[in-house]
Amino acid sequence: MDLPTPHIGPFRLAGRALLAPMAGVTDLPFRRLCRRMGAALAPSEMLSADKRLWDTDLSRRRRDHTDEPSPRVVQIAGGDPVTMAEAARRNVDAGAEIIDINMGCPAKKVCNRDAGSALLRDEPLVASILESVVGAVSVPVTLKIRTGWDPATRNGVRVARLAADAGVQALAVHGRTRACRFAGEAEYDTVAEIKQSVDIPVFANGDIDSVEKALEVLRATAVDAVMIGRAAQGRPWIFREIDARLAGRATATPSHDEQRDIMLAHLRDLHAFYGEGPGVRIARKHVEWYCRERPQALVFRQAVMQVQTADAQLALVADFFGTQRSTATAA
Repeated sequence: MDLPTPHIGPFRLAGRALLAPMAGVTDLPFRRLCRRMGAALAPSEMLSADKRLWDTDLSRRRRDHTDEPSPRVVQIAGGDPVTMAEAARRNVDAGAEIIDINMGCPAKKVCNRDAGSALLRDEPLVASILESVVGAVSVPVTLKIRTGWDPATRNGVRVARLAADAGVQALAVHGRTRACRFAGEAEYDTVAEIKQSVDIPVFANGDIDSVEKALEVLRATAVDAVMIGRAAQGRPWIFREIDARLAGRATATPSHDEQRDIMLAHLRDLHAFYGEGPGVRIARKHVEWYCRERPQALVFRQAVMQVQTADAQLALVADFFGTQRSTATAA
């Protein structure tokens, strides 16, 4: 599939596999790792437009772009055009080079505040928010949506046209309605229809969990790129695997030792970013994701949950990978 990579404003993306923003996952250490592993774009965790939350430790950490490669993308969420514009300006001042608007999150705590995918029920408000944010900043604005609020009201095509008319420069579509959450199969036919309806780059999201699925979705929908979320958890090299296959090269899956080194470097980055105690706790879920398909993963997970120091966690991981290699060699 020898096709040009898309532009977002002045930024030509380096590939056609992007990381999806995920709360509690796409922090700065994970974004930097995925970019090193070939992700052409790595948006931040969702940031609230609520001023009362701007100066919390959590928000300040989510606005940290230290050593983050360009283009730096910050995703914001809210339901008021004025506060969304203010949040966009604040994040651009803090180093964001692209502002992404969240109208796709299905979480109740977000939708109950008339934000995320709840906004899809109010198209005039959607248009007002998009116009306000685009007019507030000089950097490109992108949008992430679902195909609609529920199967009876799929309005993704209309929302996509509103976005293009407002000056939004790229659109990511999770191929489910809000009511579907993550159940059932993604609606790639709807994503394809949305792609045909606008002249801006469109990215497909939802159920893309392998290189083969990524290529299948790219062919079926004619989108400009695929956006990968859960499949990158514990397998951040999926981006370079996809790029390799698109370029006609052998899939660039890391060796056993390379996977160990990637994992250890990621854990060290988490420890440094959050501090030892919080870093060790946050790293546990990543350790589980990296090792979930390996033999003895359950026993190893139980051991990981017990350690309290960074050195002990790193030593346990290194030992586990050494045992895995020995077992594989003996077999």
